[in-house]
This record gives sequence, structure tokens and C-alpha cells, in this order.
Amino acid sequence: MSLRIGILGCGGMAGAHANRLKDAGDDVDVVALCDVSTEITEAFAEKHFTDTKHKPAHYADAAAMYAESNLDGVIIISPHTLHYDHACQALDAGVHILLEKPMVTNVQDAYALRDKVEASGKTMIIGYNTPCTPNLQFLKRAIAEQRFGKLEMVNGYLSQNWMKGTTGTWRQKPELSGGGQAYDSGAHLLCSLVWSVASSPKLVSAFVENFECDVDINSVINIRFDNDVLASIAVSGNCVSGGADMVFIFEHGRVVIDPWGGERIQAWDKDGEVDLSNDITGEYVNPTQHFVDILMGKSEPSTTPENGVHQSELMDAIYESAKLGRAVSLTELVAQ
Repeated sequence: MSLRIGILGCGGMAGAHANRLKDAGDDVDVVALCDVSTEITEAFAEKHFTDTKHKPAHYADAAAMYAESNLDGVIIISPHTLHYDHACQALDAGVHILLEKPMVTNVQDAYALRDKVEASGKTMIIGYNTPCTPNLQFLKRAIAEQRFGKLEMVNGYLSQNWMKGTTGTWRQKPELSGGGQAYDSGAHLLCSLVWSVASSPKLVSAFVENFECDVDINSVINIRFDNDVLASIAVSGNCVSGGADMVFIFEHGRVVIDPWGGERIQAWDKDGEVDLSNDITGEYVNPTQHFVDILMGKSEPSTTPENGVHQSELMDAIYESAKLGRAVSLTELVAQ
């Protein structure tokens, strides 16, 4: 029997999810599309679902979609600041969730949504790429098992021509995006960080540059985590040459990895470069297929709301530090 899946939010990224759901074949039936108007969903269906056996129903009201469509799961791809309300609504309807990154846009909502998911008994994963990759999964194990000794430091960067590419879109409207490049493309880099380190940030100091935009474009971020790992991250949204890299520095070695797609990894110890061919197994499974596999009982979630909590803690601290011009502790942040 096919999983009954709905898509909430039919913008650009929804197309990638739709194509992946079609690739899942008979395991999945996309039965409902929802956006602010059925004109949007109809145009989306015309582009992505003309060649499918079943045609999804169209909704401009998520409550009606949940009431009528008998969904097993929903993929939520709405603007960032709407994620909390949309996820809560889906949980109240008894539906499993794939929620696009970032999970939410403030730490209090992150704590509340984590608790709501736990109480519901439903699965909610976050649409991050790298936790689905064998390379990042190896790195996370290496940190937890101290394969190269204790992790001490992380340094990373992301560069992208984001400012020009998102001009005039909701991504540069803080009431919808929750922030700028650090919250959008930067979320992939920062997810790779917090997912691997698996700790709340203790102290954060950040500088941001908006270039007269309403949201951050460039940011430089220094972090001390609760487990005393130190990190320094640079996120650029005004660079014509896109790229990303991250190095994890241990007491007995270092690992360099692609924090955007998890496609590259190299490691060194005291004897030189380490052959990882016997350590890294499996293949990349995109977050959409991973969601399907979870609902079919074939896989365990690679991300949890706790990962979203750590990122929300970090993002709130980044913006508060930039606003105040000083370091901000998580204790201070949560007390507000």
C-alpha cells in the first residue's frame, strides 16, 4: 500500500521534493498539494504531476487538506517563520513531517516543537542534506568514539552569490525568513556543525554585515559549545565564487569535509593521510527518500528535533551577539 504524502508550500525547493517522491515509485502517492492559492498548486502540478497515475488534490487551506486527504506524511516547504505553526498543525492532525531547514526561527519555538513532537509519537525530520551522507555519518561516529582523540576545534566557511540571487524574494524579508544568508544557505553549514558536535552552544560572539539589506549577508561566528569544542565559521552571501569547506581538528588528527553536500572527506593522523575506504560505507539517500524509508520502516531518522534545537540556540545567539556587539551566553539568551 502506498504512502499518502502531501506537500505544503509549492515554491522552488518543492520541485526537488516532488521529483524525488516520483522516483520512489509505487511506495508513494502524492495525494495533496497546498499553498496560499490553488492557482499556485495547479501550476505546480502542471509542471511536476502530469505524468503520474494519480493526480493530487489542490488546497489553499492546510486544515482542509489534513481533514480530507488522510495523509501519512507531509513535506513542509514554507517560508522559515511559518515552520513552527505549520509543523504544530500537522502534528495535531496526526501526520509525520519532513520539515525543511531551518526547523524554526527562535529558540522558544524550538523547545516547544521538540516537546510537542515527543508527546505526539510522530516522526519529524529536518531537511538537511549532510546527515544523510556516509561521510558525515562517519565523522559523527569518529567524534563520538574519539577515533582521532577528543575533538577540540572546528573551522569552516561558505561562500555564495546569495544577496543578488535572492533580491526581491521572501528570503530577504525578515518577517518570513527569520534572517538572511546565515539562516538560509548557511543553515546547511551550521547544521553540519551542530549535528556533528552534538552539543548546545555555551557562548557565541558574532559580527554580521547587511550591505544595506534587511537581513544578514556576511557573518563571522565564534562559538564555545557546552562540551568545550571551539568553532569559527564564516558565512558569505556576496561572493561570485561559491564554495564550502570545514576542518575538524582533534588532539590526534584532523578531518576535512564538504559541509554543504558531504561529498568530500579526508583525514590525517600522526602518520599522515588515513585510508577511510573501509570505514565509510553506504550511499547518500536524499532527505525525501530518507523520509519515505522511515515511514516504511526501512530506516531510522538521521535528524531529530534536538538537532533543530541546537541550531536555533546558535542562530538566536548569533543575532543577539551581533545586535549587542558582545558575546552572548545561552543561559542569558534563554532567560530573556
